[in-house]
Amino acid sequence: MERPRAVGRRGVVTDVRGDGRALRATWHDDAGVLVLSVWRDNVCVATTRVAPADVPALVEVLVGGLADVATASGAERDAG
Repeated sequence: MERPRAVGRRGVVTDVRGDGRALRATWHDDAGVLVLSVWRDNVCVATTRVAPADVPALVEVLVGGLADVATASGAERDAG
């Protein structure tokens, strides 16, 4: 699995389905928002502007899901 690329305040995560799909997260200090954008090849097909106050809820979902995956992986190793 390819690791996400991060440059400055931007991160890019490729879609596991391939086909040039990616999600970009970019902080826009001038506008005071985090922009999540969906890309297909080099074309932006959708954006969502997220207020800084809402970012912790997004992070909570990501961290919680990652913790669940890690717990399940650990249980599979222990059982195996």
